[in-house]
Amino acid sequence: MSVNYEEEILKRRNLLKASNWRIEKEGDWWKSHQQKGIPAPPIVKPVPENAMLIDLVQPEELTIKDIPLFDAVSSRKSHRAFTDEKISLEELSFLLWTTQGVHEVDKKKIWTKRVVPSGGARHPFETYLLINRVEGIKEGVYRYHPIENKLILINSQIDQETVKKAWYQDFIGKSAVIFIWTAIPYRTEWRYSLISYKDILIEAGHICQNLYLACEAINAGTCAIAAYEQKVVDSLIQVDGKEELAVYLAPVGKI
Repeated sequence: MSVNYEEEILKRRNLLKASNWRIEKEGDWWKSHQQKGIPAPPIVKPVPENAMLIDLVQPEELTIKDIPLFDAVSSRKSHRAFTDEKISLEELSFLLWTTQGVHEVDKKKIWTKRVVPSGGARHPFETYLLINRVEGIKEGVYRYHPIENKLILINSQIDQETVKKAWYQDFIGKSAVIFIWTAIPYRTEWRYSLISYKDILIEAGHICQNLYLACEAINAGTCAIAAYEQKVVDSLIQVDGKEELAVYLAPVGKI
């Protein structure tokens, strides 16, 4: 079957458009699950039973140097070359908090307020780390639990050949740590139904920009990456690629 390129382009552009979510249609098929009274999904993924948890430095205990916002913004750029220097546990804690740190949790556990904005305070993202060189933490795949401010070990046995197949650019694997953000679309769909996807994509940018600015404070660099092997990355962090899928990643290393 032939594909009309112009029609396909227009379909994809619709993701960029604002939509009227109060649609007047016959029936209620278009309504969100929140409007239908269905309970909200969990605000974060649960901790697996018997999981290995690693404490991070609490935000109030961080001693990362201050850097003027003007300097951080003016110095921000993408880095594709890193030294072999390790980053410290405190520095990793700082980067995680500045990208997904939690200020407040709703008493009913329907929403969280964090250091980045999210439509309806839904925060559909999870943060995974592929750690290569972090002081005090063994190599492996980890997930960040933002409410507990801990790391959860996902896999300590990493097949390096699989890792190489995940990236289109070799420099990614030479970083100290690779941030991999997944989206759990239903967290946003529960509230906004069919118009969720523009919001999810915008929010990925909020998170990664905070990472760029935070890297400036620790003499590190990063480079936002949207080109990767979807199935390989999803498999690497053990998500199903449907209800949860990798959408963005950023390698971080000292410069």
